[in-house]
Amino acid sequence: MSDLAISARARSEGAFRPATIMLVVAIGIIAFAAMLVLGAYAPELRSGRNGGTHALSNAATGFSGIVQLARATGRNPRIQRSELLLDTEDLVVLTPESGMTEMGQVLARRSTKPTLVVLPKWNTVPDPSRAGWVRAQGLKPAWDPGRTLAPANLLKVRRHRSGGTRLTTVPGHAPPELRFIAPRPLQTASGPGLKPIVTDSAGRIVLAQFENRPLYLLADPDLLSNRGMSDRGQAGAALAMLDFLNATGAKSIVFDVTLNGLGQARSPMRLMFDPPFLAATLAIAAALLLAGLQALSRFGPPRRPERAIAFGKAALIDNSAALVRQARREAGLGGRYAEMIRDKAVTVFAVPARLKGGAVTDYLDKLDGRPSFSALASAAAEARSREELLAAAQALHRWQGEKKG
Repeated sequence: MSDLAISARARSEGAFRPATIMLVVAIGIIAFAAMLVLGAYAPELRSGRNGGTHALSNAATGFSGIVQLARATGRNPRIQRSELLLDTEDLVVLTPESGMTEMGQVLARRSTKPTLVVLPKWNTVPDPSRAGWVRAQGLKPAWDPGRTLAPANLLKVRRHRSGGTRLTTVPGHAPPELRFIAPRPLQTASGPGLKPIVTDSAGRIVLAQFENRPLYLLADPDLLSNRGMSDRGQAGAALAMLDFLNATGAKSIVFDVTLNGLGQARSPMRLMFDPPFLAATLAIAAALLLAGLQALSRFGPPRRPERAIAFGKAALIDNSAALVRQARREAGLGGRYAEMIRDKAVTVFAVPARLKGGAVTDYLDKLDGRPSFSALASAAAEARSREELLAAAQALHRWQGEKKG
């Protein structure tokens, strides 16, 4: 078979052209890289518009309105998705979805820093006509918001008909803008260690501080939620409240969403794309790209394809042996091998030409040495396995060598 025929057959058996294969590989690499990046930043890509009570929600019970208002007035609000980054000296606003939300670790981290906890109030269901909106189904049971700070601080929550009256600010140094109108109904709280800041006309607590700690409690979330921000006066009072509770020299207001299930956990995949590890990631990517480009180029002259059938007697013998082995007929070759040795021995040992057939065998048996040729030839002819045939053939070979020597 010629080299030309082999090359032509190799070209005809190709399933794709090189350009097509390169395009498929490039698309696969780009898709894999995009999957890694999206997997690392997926938590931050969530919009949070799920109707919850957090700073990303645009529902009536959410707090995105106060965030946008604070940003528009230069207060630099930040929405924090990582609990590890809540060590700031700025005011942190916590908005748990229910009284069963676990807040122990966050409150322990914020024990000496200004923190505002907003109690939950409403039971809601998603609005089927508008994504991200909710419909109120009534108030939560009073015991639910009362357990928000349990077991360290047990609260007693009540609801009252407010009539839309103006709330009262207790501290004399509070800003004049801190003047709320009571929502309907008004939710208040009471408990040990609460120092009132804003109350209703009956002295029931709406906004309070826990003893001398920088921990504050807002009993009615409607003073800060999107529902309250629809009124200009309430919005101004909400900004004044956040400024009043914030630390001296604060540069921002932080709204936490980790308690609402929108936090971001630390992961090795995210570290791959953040400094200083981003440089190592880019270096590895560049090295892989260069290795791929180098693999596309040929080193040295092209290797000539091997022939399907090699030249020479050795190749012919190997092919014949392979056919015999494939057919499992090795054991049947013992008799023929013995005949070949006998024919060769006729020449080597100068057997008289007048001797024919069995006379030749008798002559070889009479030569000096044992065992006799006829016994060895009989063992080779009767071999039934590859091992027996090999042993008989080796014995005949040694017999020939001994007689020849």
